[in-house]
Amino acid sequence: MRHALETLYALSRGLAALFLALILVTVLAQVGLNVLDAVVEFASGNAIGLLIPSYADFAGYFLATGTFFALAGSFRSGAHIRVSLFLTRLPDGARRACEIFSAGFAFAFVIYFLVFAARLTAESRRFGDLSSGLVAIPIWIPQLAMTLGLAALAVATGDSLVTLLKGGKPPYTETEAEFRRLMEE
Repeated sequence: MRHALETLYALSRGLAALFLALILVTVLAQVGLNVLDAVVEFASGNAIGLLIPSYADFAGYFLATGTFFALAGSFRSGAHIRVSLFLTRLPDGARRACEIFSAGFAFAFVIYFLVFAARLTAESRRFGDLSSGLVAIPIWIPQLAMTLGLAALAVATGDSLVTLLKGGKPPYTETEAEFRRLMEE
């Protein structure tokens, strides 16, 4: 089971990286077309008007997709903001209670957001909502990416909650220990 969960988190991080790379490719391609257009205008006096239709929309969808897919992996690796200064000063029992409460609250909040996103995605698909750019994209496609990213985050927060309830340590404690070691150097 642990292997399947770690594979999910790695896949989520990989998809996030892929979509961030797609932003780079899209923007660089548009910049290249702008430069080529400027060269043609300089040489002939008339610009061609080269562009990737709706490239800004695509870059925005890629950014949202990358962001939501990055949530689970960054949560598991301890990259999300926590109040570690507060938690580290608590006695072990109080710290554990606060961590369990926080993990439970995070899990419930993510599930609520996931249900809302799933309903929104289904509704957009049912009504055939389209984006308003030059290239009309069915809006449920980027919304589905958001929903899938939230589903991975729900698994990650639920995984942390179950680990804590079973008496284990949350995954971010390794990151905190590394941070403390670096601060001491």
